[in-house]
Amino acid sequence: MNKSIKLIVNYFLGPLLFVILLYTIYNQIINQPDLSQRWEQIKISWKRPFFWIAFIMLFINWGVESLKWKKLISPLERFSFLQAFKAIMAGCSITMLLPNRMGEYGGRIMYVKDQNKIKAISLTIIGSISQLAITVLLGTIALVFLKYTVLSSNQIVSLSWMLSDAMLVIALGASVFLLLLYFNTGLIVPYLSKIKRIEKFVKHFSVVDLIPRKQLLRIFFLSFLRYMIFTLQYVLLLHVMEVAIPMALCFWLVGIFYLMLAIIPTIGFTELPIRATVISLLLGVFSSNLIGIQAATFTIWVINLVIPAMIGSFFILRIKMIKER
Repeated sequence: MNKSIKLIVNYFLGPLLFVILLYTIYNQIINQPDLSQRWEQIKISWKRPFFWIAFIMLFINWGVESLKWKKLISPLERFSFLQAFKAIMAGCSITMLLPNRMGEYGGRIMYVKDQNKIKAISLTIIGSISQLAITVLLGTIALVFLKYTVLSSNQIVSLSWMLSDAMLVIALGASVFLLLLYFNTGLIVPYLSKIKRIEKFVKHFSVVDLIPRKQLLRIFFLSFLRYMIFTLQYVLLLHVMEVAIPMALCFWLVGIFYLMLAIIPTIGFTELPIRATVISLLLGVFSSNLIGIQAATFTIWVINLVIPAMIGSFFILRIKMIKER
């Protein structure tokens, strides 16, 4: 590649991504309705221990994801935990600019050797399937549990769009499909390799055959652990913002919320209004404290997405995207 093009990519693209990210986050924040009221609610919450517990869980959340990525990439390369963490943060940064967390792939492979980048994408997809399977599975359990054991008939009617039989069938079907796909991905590759048009691409995905079943179970457990962490974060912040819903009920409602987010297509920097709308429709049936609900949603968005994205943007600034040979 021409040397001038390498210089442009290495020293211009990173700073450009950084500026675009800051601009989109700034616009997203200042355009929020009731921002001043939410901000006052958030400032009050800073004095409460649960707020700082939820904040610290940011590093546990992404630390677990880093460990998961480290284990996933091990068939290709040996990554230190710090390298894995930098790759995850870089993925968070680019994710803010692309739909449905697709930026995770681009950010993470920046830290992978050139000859392994395509194979690394297939391993990242495996990790994403694992997390998605856990989210859909536990969201489906939450749907069943609330619909048939906890909620009153009036509450079910109020949430009929979310607790319908059609939604339950879709969620159950998606859970089974994702679980079968995750634990049998290696069996699909030989069939895909027989399709001539995609044969040359499929060979890069054969790396999934190198992942033993025990390792897949470990990855699945880490995805479950991460799910429990970010769900507990949300429950704690709702409690801090004085949303008067019992914590146990809150846990299941947040599970349904994350199930809805998994279904609805989003882009990182436009995700906040979608989150705010869905969580308000869901929790508004149980609490009239909409400002508290919105403040918790805004805070969890900043903690789990904005802060990691900004950390990742600094890492991207230091990456040489095209290595000199």
